[in-house]
Amino acid sequence: MYKIRTYNKISVKGLEKFSLDKYEIASEIGHPNAVMLRSHILTPEDIDTSVKAIGRAGAGVNNIPVDNCTGRGIVVFNAPGANANAVKELAVAAMLMSTRDILGGVDFVRREGPGKTAEELHKLVEGGKKTYGGTELRGKTLGVVGLGAIGSLVAETGLMLGMKVLGYDPALSVAAAWRLSRDVQCMENMQSLLSKSDIVTLHLPVLEATRNLINKELVDSFKAGATLINLSREKVVDTDAILLGLDNGKIGKYITDFPMAEMMGRDDVLPIPHLGASTEEAEENCAIMVADQLIDFLENGNIRNSVNFPNISLERNGGHRIAFSNRNVPKMLNQVLSVLADSDINVIDMINKSRDEVAYNIIDIETEPTPELVAALEQIDGVIKVRTL
Repeated sequence: MYKIRTYNKISVKGLEKFSLDKYEIASEIGHPNAVMLRSHILTPEDIDTSVKAIGRAGAGVNNIPVDNCTGRGIVVFNAPGANANAVKELAVAAMLMSTRDILGGVDFVRREGPGKTAEELHKLVEGGKKTYGGTELRGKTLGVVGLGAIGSLVAETGLMLGMKVLGYDPALSVAAAWRLSRDVQCMENMQSLLSKSDIVTLHLPVLEATRNLINKELVDSFKAGATLINLSREKVVDTDAILLGLDNGKIGKYITDFPMAEMMGRDDVLPIPHLGASTEEAEENCAIMVADQLIDFLENGNIRNSVNFPNISLERNGGHRIAFSNRNVPKMLNQVLSVLADSDINVIDMINKSRDEVAYNIIDIETEPTPELVAALEQIDGVIKVRTL
């Protein structure tokens, strides 16, 4: 019986993927084999030594101590693309709010309308609407920074709205490039995109290369009065730089899903309470994707959509399975195979992949591995974690 500990409220659709005859799932459970969470901040001390995998029902993993997990052989999964449509739709709403004072108009009618007769209300609306007019998205230039699952959808939607769309992504993958419309003009650098865009929208993970990506130097490159939309992560922008841009008019409006105390009370900041992926559909999609990944890993050792281990999969063709992680150094696999050979164990099939400082291996063998064999593998210098399946 596998044990799954949950944090936060996980969609029932995802939890239903775990069969009751194989899995025990609870928010309070001792010595779990895996953890499933959303935004709960996990510390190394929270992670039991029994944990083999952590599934984040969302895209970002900044609430998980990934480096610590890697060193302990714990595979961290996320759900890239599962909430992409939800974030895309909020990005469209943000673009509309940037060009038309929808919120101001609604607030005006709610504030001034109560108690009015039908005639008075009509006069109020007709007299006040000119204050809340705006411009159209059609014909404007949209700059999309980050062209992954979400950014590519936003770019495509911008084209459908009649906008000219510029894109920038220094780490554009082949898969993302195939998804991208040929009508999206890819820019060579951020400065060029910023100088030409009426609206700039960010869709990037927080990495060392993207932390404070929008800094004081880049703010000077913005087209005067442009709107900046950040539905990505708080840390991809330098707060002081944004305030400077707002004060000097380089940034006309800042719309963010990550409200900052320093920006409260400003009319040129529209703070959204982290609603990017807060739709029923997105939460269901994320939970289902992560549940499927955890099940395949726990039962078969396969890895898909991990942020710290390589994607790797081996079909089961009989026999018994050993899966192990190790430091990515020479001769590791040879040492493991030597231990198997010394025990007269025949290998049926195997696969090995590496990612940065770690490697992961799946080996199918004819005979059931004994505790002594597992102990011998664990004693090899550089082996991190050994599992039998």
